Amino acid sequence: MSDTKNTALNIKQEFFKYVSLSILGLIGISCYILIDTYFISKGEGNLGLTALNVAIPAFYVMNAIGLMIGIGGATKYSITKKSEIFTHALIISVIFSIIFFMAGVFFARNISVLLGADDNVIDITASYLRVLLCFSPAFMLNNLFMAFIRNDNKPHLVTVAMSLGSLFNIIFDYIFIFPLGLGMFGAALATGFSPAISLLIMSLHKIKKQNSFHIVSVKPSLSAFWQISAPGMSTFITELANSVVVFVFNIIILKISGNIGVAAYGVIANIAMIVMALFTGLSQGMQPLLSREYGLGHKENVKKLYRLGITFSLFLSIAVYIFLFISAYPVISIFNSEGNETLTNIAYTGIHLYFLSLFFTGLNIVKSGYYSAVNSVKYGFIISILRGFVIIIPAVFIMSKLLGINGVWISLAVTDGIVFLICCFLPNKKQ
Repeated sequence: MSDTKNTALNIKQEFFKYVSLSILGLIGISCYILIDTYFISKGEGNLGLTALNVAIPAFYVMNAIGLMIGIGGATKYSITKKSEIFTHALIISVIFSIIFFMAGVFFARNISVLLGADDNVIDITASYLRVLLCFSPAFMLNNLFMAFIRNDNKPHLVTVAMSLGSLFNIIFDYIFIFPLGLGMFGAALATGFSPAISLLIMSLHKIKKQNSFHIVSVKPSLSAFWQISAPGMSTFITELANSVVVFVFNIIILKISGNIGVAAYGVIANIAMIVMALFTGLSQGMQPLLSREYGLGHKENVKKLYRLGITFSLFLSIAVYIFLFISAYPVISIFNSEGNETLTNIAYTGIHLYFLSLFFTGLNIVKSGYYSAVNSVKYGFIISILRGFVIIIPAVFIMSKLLGINGVWISLAVTDGIVFLICCFLPNKKQ
């Protein structure tokens, strides 16, 4: 009986250790854009906020691919302990980095137009996007090493690296935007430097020879890409869904409320980025433990970890919504440097309606991450694809037609509510 209690206690302690550090790490990454939002709102005003929100989907896509490779590879490595997995993941990350870099150099303006930038914001949007994409190698490798080092029993190092990266982002943002007067270009430059700082700190894991994964000789193949990508697919879809949601919302809100509406949504989208980091961090923090216990055949521990994830998700949802409900005005004022009353009113209503989705979003993300961790990729994929594409896109168009801007805000809650009902009929373990 004593051994059983000790095992349960150890699992619980590991859960909160990995989850808390994972959340802190992802909040660090999310703060890259959040910090930009704050300083851009001060230095560039509402047009700067609009341009940033137009560019955010590109960041989400880059982050989605980086997390898919990093988390997928690290999850697979946790099960197999083969360095070939790491080497393949590194090669894939480098290939995508080159693609994003070239897109930034040659097509930043075209991408900005595609994302919905109008004549008022096209120049500053393209400037921001060009620099951001040129730093893609830092972002991609940061996601890769963050996942592998965390799964290599060094979650503390990852948290320190992410935190210091965000700290330097604050410093660089202030210096580049205000004393140097570099505007959007400076904000993007500061954001690009931040993952590079994190990478330097995480390199201590290799320098001190504490890593169990190494670069080995491999023959690149499409099958290896799939094996690595599959466990991270639900995370990829979740992040990519964020990109699609922001893009579709921007287009619809632009037609309803113009650039000021997009700027208001920029405030909400940045809050949502931090909130999503909580749930994604919860899911990712669970994954190495779930993969390990599943691989060892410890079914009871897998069930305990899953129950802990669901319970903690509900706690986070309630706590975050209460906080946002009470402090909506102060939060909006942080980013509304011009004191625009229209922006405040749109964002205030938006926060209260948009974040009703929290009570379903967290549960859906935890469920999806659970399936990925125990090799039931198809169920995780189903959840992610439903909430990211299949339901949200028609929902936002239908709800906006019925309720205008308020329909846009509430469409996410409608989507995640429907997905949650579908999740209730999916099995809780691999069949």
